[in-house]
Amino acid sequence: MKKTLAELGKFNKVIAISLPVVLSIFLVRMQSLTHQELSPPECRLKKWDIPVSLTAQKQKVPLIQRLPITCCQGDISCFDEHLYGEIPDKKALLSAIARSLQYLQTANAAAAYQNYPVAQITRDRVIKSLKRFRELLLTTYSATELHQAIEREFVLYQSVGKDTKGSVLFTAYYEPLYAAHRVSTPEYRYPVYRLPPDLNSWPKPHPTREELEGADGLQAAKGKLRGLELFWFSDRLEPYLAQIEGSARLQLPDGTQTTIGYAGHTAYNYKSIGRELVNDGKLPLEGITLPIILDYFQKHPQELNIYIPRDRSFVFFQENHGEPAQGSINVPLTAERSIATDKSLMPPGALALIRASIPFANSTGKMQERIVSRYVLDQDTGGAIKGAGRVDYFLGTGKLAGDRAGVTVSNGQLFYLLLKSNN
Repeated sequence: MKKTLAELGKFNKVIAISLPVVLSIFLVRMQSLTHQELSPPECRLKKWDIPVSLTAQKQKVPLIQRLPITCCQGDISCFDEHLYGEIPDKKALLSAIARSLQYLQTANAAAAYQNYPVAQITRDRVIKSLKRFRELLLTTYSATELHQAIEREFVLYQSVGKDTKGSVLFTAYYEPLYAAHRVSTPEYRYPVYRLPPDLNSWPKPHPTREELEGADGLQAAKGKLRGLELFWFSDRLEPYLAQIEGSARLQLPDGTQTTIGYAGHTAYNYKSIGRELVNDGKLPLEGITLPIILDYFQKHPQELNIYIPRDRSFVFFQENHGEPAQGSINVPLTAERSIATDKSLMPPGALALIRASIPFANSTGKMQERIVSRYVLDQDTGGAIKGAGRVDYFLGTGKLAGDRAGVTVSNGQLFYLLLKSNN
């Protein structure tokens, strides 16, 4: 499986990380964020857990069928209000649906669903569900009306989560935007690299990151990567962050933009340098965020040459000429409407509903968390997005998306929407 955006790294409650993430990867904040209170009490998050009657069955499947949740009056977090707000988001969701339907017609999709672990979830049923949901999206005029239609016509398949009760750890990832050059200059010295044409013949273990580019990131011309430079950056950290995210959008000196995307990697697992800072006592685990980590390296830039080489993994790129970031099912990702999950367990391209605490920027730029429900498409995966209890949420391109991704860590729920069998 190719490592696209969501294959790069992010902490979960223990240590593990998922490949997509820059700001979230460094994020070492392990504790769950405090959920805002909802009123009345029966409408709080617990209502969305798998009912005890179902968990008691101890089914050895990643998803358990249940009826849609009836929303409590006044609980706007139960609905996807963003679809019907001042700036309706229907167009983005419709675009994501079209991309999933495109994927579901491919031979890759047919193979993926041939041995899917939940017998009732078939490619044909996923396609019919997406098409009917699209019809409802186009013919309803409020989030409440859409939800009521879903209650009538759909069933939910809820992820058993990390605890068999439905608890899923949510993180987020994004596509960064960096200034870059096509040629090396005295200021722009730090490259990203094309895929070596002979990578498959490299003996294992592969060279480590330090062996490939040196501790300072400037020695690659002396070894296997000579002549493979693709773009140059001025900041030592930026090409490394691009490797963590798996893609980036680049601003070139002539005012044009282009994009780079994942092309391959060496045979090592990612190691978080944020976690290494914590292990060395340089930063406290409690409350650490990406801005804190970036601030540390701004104050101690020489330590980048200590910590970046500790991550032995190395990612190669290709130029995508402005094409948007793509997920693991080879369709462009849609901001706020694409997620990454473990594709050995979850149905690729399928329609899902996520419910989690997500940060949003207020008018002053400060992040505030809100519990939200969002309809999304499962279009990506990640090297550390493993198990039924992990979701990575794609937040888009640029600084604001990165700021939000860097502080997204919460427990929530994941559901897949399938038409009832008699529809």
